[in-house]
Amino acid sequence: MEFDVIVIGAGPGGYVAAIRAAQLGFNTACIEKYPTLGGTCLNVGCIPSKALLHSSELYHEASASFGKHGIAMEGLSLDLGKMMARKRDVVTNLTKGIAHLLKKNKVTALTGTGKLLGQGRVQVTSEKETQEIKGKHIVIATGSKPTQLPFMPFDDDRIVSSTGALAFKEVPDHLLVIGAGVIGLELGSVWRRLGARVTVVEFLDRVLPPMDKAVSKEMKKLLTRQGMKFHLNTGVTSAEVKDWIVHVCARDKKDKELTFEADRVLVAVGRKPNTAELGLENVGIVPDKQGFIGVDAHFSTGAEGVYAIGDVIGGMMLAHKAEDEGIALMEQLAGKAGHLNYDAIPNIVYTWPEVASVGKTEQELEAASIPFKVGQFPFKANARARCMDTGDGFVKIIADETTDRILGVHIVGANASELIAEAVLATEYAASAEDLARTVHGHPTLSESVKEAALAVDGRTIHI
Repeated sequence: MEFDVIVIGAGPGGYVAAIRAAQLGFNTACIEKYPTLGGTCLNVGCIPSKALLHSSELYHEASASFGKHGIAMEGLSLDLGKMMARKRDVVTNLTKGIAHLLKKNKVTALTGTGKLLGQGRVQVTSEKETQEIKGKHIVIATGSKPTQLPFMPFDDDRIVSSTGALAFKEVPDHLLVIGAGVIGLELGSVWRRLGARVTVVEFLDRVLPPMDKAVSKEMKKLLTRQGMKFHLNTGVTSAEVKDWIVHVCARDKKDKELTFEADRVLVAVGRKPNTAELGLENVGIVPDKQGFIGVDAHFSTGAEGVYAIGDVIGGMMLAHKAEDEGIALMEQLAGKAGHLNYDAIPNIVYTWPEVASVGKTEQELEAASIPFKVGQFPFKANARARCMDTGDGFVKIIADETTDRILGVHIVGANASELIAEAVLATEYAASAEDLARTVHGHPTLSESVKEAALAVDGRTIHI
């Protein structure tokens, strides 16, 4: 079989690229080695974790907060099996939806492992057969997988990756989380709300290390209030499972040895690209030491007709980044002006409260010697937040000191994942803080805090 475009991988980047290619008139094939489509994000990542985050949040609200609203809860209980079944239903329905979309757009879906053979040829190997297909353009969109620590490999029982932490059959008594990044804090939040003791060990000096320090400080305070315990500046050195308990040793920055005992350990120290066994050597592609594939501004790998998008090329490992890279690539191949502004990609953490950001942090701007001004507004001064009993957090806007152009927006608070869209749009269109300040926002809404933070940039907030 011959195609115009062959996409290897049916995760967010791959299946979206395939659909856009078909819309643009390309005869397209999409190869996926797993029986269900959607990649890590849909099957064992973004979607199931958000389903559990929502369910656990409802349980926590019912047990801890309904009383103050005059709602009496008697005999409240947790049915973890039913909660997990709902999660599976969400995933199943969405994977079926992707299969429908590929079929609707006349994309040929192939199940099997894709391997580059050179000269536009791709070998597809499944349990049933091995076949060879050919394409003018080949896109590598094989995503990433959790990184293991060499001295504590995953055993899918006591020491697990995010995949295992999404499928515990009972609530752990004590969950030890290695890594205070997005995955560690999200899944730690799920099990803390459901009753587990949660301890987080982080090698660096703060939680959510890539984010603005004000965000990190606020989230550590709020998550500590929720019952999480943190050991920062602490590196894990060894782990051993004895009698169903994981014994973990670590050292802090003062070289003091610490020991932890937990019935489950989640290792969430990052992800690495799925680039092994792709046959990269057959087309002359040499990944870097971490396995990432280098590309140019048009996603070309340097090998004729071979492109790469998503987690395999590094940068922000986010589903929406991969999706838009796939769309931009296909539009470029079709002779259109495919575009992706990497300075306008939102980063979101679905804890409670949520965290969302776009653009630069104060620390990045200071390192680049770019003068800036800051406006910040707390949700506790927002009327809608008070009505919703969600006064934690803030909106912080960073603008260029001279031009007033918005350089970064950082939100900790309820519905931050939705509120950030306004900031992303403002960043995309190079808006100023004044533009946001002059934009009328409905009252009472959480979004008024964005307006107030923009006013704060110029020192003229109304409600504080």
